[in-house]
Amino acid sequence: MSLSIAAIGLLAMTNVSQAAGEKDEMINKEKAAWQSFQNKKSDAFRKALASDYRGAYSDGIKNVHQEVAGLSKSDLKSFSFSDENVAFPDKDTCLLTYKVTVQGTMDGKDNSGTYNAASVWHKGASGWATIFHTEVKAE
Repeated sequence: MSLSIAAIGLLAMTNVSQAAGEKDEMINKEKAAWQSFQNKKSDAFRKALASDYRGAYSDGIKNVHQEVAGLSKSDLKSFSFSDENVAFPDKDTCLLTYKVTVQGTMDGKDNSGTYNAASVWHKGASGWATIFHTEVKAE
């Protein structure tokens, strides 16, 4: 009987460890997308976005082409994440929320500050890609 309990405990710990690894993987994917944006690597940034991607911002809703075009209008000097939270509503969907502190400009206007951000990633035939992203400046 105690062997069965030990086996169940070990299985539960393995699942928790695996889940933590998956969460770290998704945070790293999000940071890599930001890094591609900062470095103006349009091909790498585009690969992080699904073909039916949408972004919701104070200046409107953007599709994948508009989002990638934003690289030329941006000068992102630095960014850092905090308060990351990852949830998997199902095995092929990841919801990531976090605070991001940025230094930089967009369209020549300073947009430095801290933002509350959320991304939804979906795992399709070609792997994980962002299907939705939004940011709102923290007050």
